[in-house]
Amino acid sequence: MRNHLDEESLVRANAQFWEQMLGMEMEPVPFTEDFYVGAGHVLVSVDLSGMWKGRIEVRMAMDLANAATAAMLMQPLETVIEADTLDATREIANMIAGLLKSSLPQPCSMTIPESAIATERLCSRLHAKNTLTVAFRHAIGGLLVRVREEESVD
Repeated sequence: MRNHLDEESLVRANAQFWEQMLGMEMEPVPFTEDFYVGAGHVLVSVDLSGMWKGRIEVRMAMDLANAATAAMLMQPLETVIEADTLDATREIANMIAGLLKSSLPQPCSMTIPESAIATERLCSRLHAKNTLTVAFRHAIGGLLVRVREEESVD
């Protein structure tokens, strides 16, 4: 991440949204623990370009995504439909990515988030070069925030 972002940056950005906006505390999961989000989770991604180029992904268990959607829309959980959840999770990723973007070299622009229901599971132990992944746990379900740097302009 070329010293622009670290695990603490991801923890702070995540906490700022979940705790301040929804009153939900997310516990970071130590890297030594095996953590995954199962198939059927919500995947939201945002691409960044400019002086820093890469992708931010937010993946969350469907139960957590539905609970966050109900809280954001101030409606009962049983009235939440998939379209609401996909829309609300795009907004969650947009807020988290916006907070992270402020730590990156400028100018840096973001795309509109895209969301989908993922068909595969994803483990936090999967790391690639130039990738930072932090997992979080809530009683309702898990959350994974991943930042992948594609290239930087120095």
